Amino acid sequence: MYSRINGRKGWAVAGLVALGFLITLEIVARRYGQPGPITSQVGELVLAPKPGPLYGGLALTMVVLTWRQRFIAAGAAIVIDAVFVLARLAVGVPLTEDRLFGNGALWVMLGCAVIAFTRRTGQERALLLKGVGLGLLLVAGRKTGDTWLFITSKARPAVLDEYVATADHALGNPSWLAGRILQASGPIGTHLLALVYAQLAVAAIVVALYQLRNVAAERRFPRHHLVRTFLVIGLLGPGIYMIFPVVGPVFAYGPGASGTGGVHWAVANLWPNIPPPVNIPHPVTYDDLTPRNCMPSLHTAWATAIFIHSRRGPRTLRLAGTFWLIATLSATLGFGYHYGVDLVAGVVFALTVEAALRAFDRGWDRQGIQLVGYGTAVFTVLLVSYRYLPLEMAGHPEVFAPLLMLAMTSVIYGYIRTTGQWEQRSADPGPAPTSPVAVTSGTRDHASVAFEDGSVSR
Repeated sequence: MYSRINGRKGWAVAGLVALGFLITLEIVARRYGQPGPITSQVGELVLAPKPGPLYGGLALTMVVLTWRQRFIAAGAAIVIDAVFVLARLAVGVPLTEDRLFGNGALWVMLGCAVIAFTRRTGQERALLLKGVGLGLLLVAGRKTGDTWLFITSKARPAVLDEYVATADHALGNPSWLAGRILQASGPIGTHLLALVYAQLAVAAIVVALYQLRNVAAERRFPRHHLVRTFLVIGLLGPGIYMIFPVVGPVFAYGPGASGTGGVHWAVANLWPNIPPPVNIPHPVTYDDLTPRNCMPSLHTAWATAIFIHSRRGPRTLRLAGTFWLIATLSATLGFGYHYGVDLVAGVVFALTVEAALRAFDRGWDRQGIQLVGYGTAVFTVLLVSYRYLPLEMAGHPEVFAPLLMLAMTSVIYGYIRTTGQWEQRSADPGPAPTSPVAVTSGTRDHASVAFEDGSVSR
């Protein structure tokens, strides 16, 4: 009973924090003349939205429903979308390829929330509301991310790309090398990596649905799953963008992606053919449109989280997680969106967030505190080095390249070792009760249920 009450308090606190954060972003965005995440989300009840996030959110909501209820929910979403599309065509509203439908998914999620309050009670109500909350969090996360990126472009006019590009000499300027390799691969390689890069959220939803496949039958969520890590990474990452604003090599040293950005904003038009020279770095003013979303690489962090959570799945899912990680790393460098040192920081960031969430679920112990503290310290040292030691890193790659790899590898090793010990303890049932006194006294041992990610529900 205590754990159930504690869990409800946790959900309530999380909901209040999320609401307060959304309101804050709404106020800040409006000060810059842009609608915030709340206004944008409310508008999608009627206006044509991007369907991907909304139907992804509906898929997560449906993990708490029976198969019959899932078919009804999906059918209702499709019918509602058909009505909206026909209505827009009837009144002559212009339709675009990426904003054609999606309202139905949002209406069905809100309808599930109404049903939870009016037709469900007790544990069934809580379970349905958790499903709706999970779906809406995914949708709100996309809106929050868009608002964050807009704010970074307005609030941080100067970028630190020269510092990062100089530090990247320690790794041999991998973005320049990957860019030339991708150009040589032709359109097939380019289109494949572009698809992987753009559909990262789809891969995350596939892994999450596998992890949550038994929720409807067991009538409860596992303590930890990919969606939580995905959302926390997306929440914390843009805050670091504000501390360390970087636009990326294709913008700072090239014509910009798809012709955007403009050479006149770039330091020089060098990417990917000519590595940048080693000069004394300084902040550079950039436009107020391009997001400062480079340090750390959140695509790398998200792909790392997908890889970690796919390890407990079947062989096909494990192979897919590995492919998505490798392809995402190749795309982030090959398209010039990130420097090599961004990827190192992204891996450390992802593992630290994942470790913190697992430690929180288990209850903070000495190992959890040490792992999270060490990951945070390494991440901080990386950013400080990129900012204040770029010339030393560029001048001594034989020293700093191994140090960077060692720092990242040490966090990986610490994560694998610590979580492995956690899982071993969770799998150990402990000594079976043999005393007849325990039976006659009416006491009862509650079995520990080990979920696929190694967490334990008591």
